[in-house]
Amino acid sequence: MPIVRPLNTDQDFQEAVDHKYKIRIFKDNHLIDSGTIVIRFTDDTIVTQSGVSSLDYHKREQCEFFEVRK
Repeated sequence: MPIVRPLNTDQDFQEAVDHKYKIRIFKDNHLIDSGTIVIRFTDDTIVTQSGVSSLDYHKREQCEFFEVRK
């Protein structure tokens, strides 16, 4: 069974970057991205990458982020 953990703090996001954890992203209670990794983050934006040229920018206050580990 996979472990699902919310990412809320800078420390949570830094751990996700360091270990390249796959994450799920929800916005307005809808899954908008899954299986992507965090490559960079600021106080208001989370940058994720799911492919070689696929970068996405998510507003931190508008989305919920969850780490998924097996």
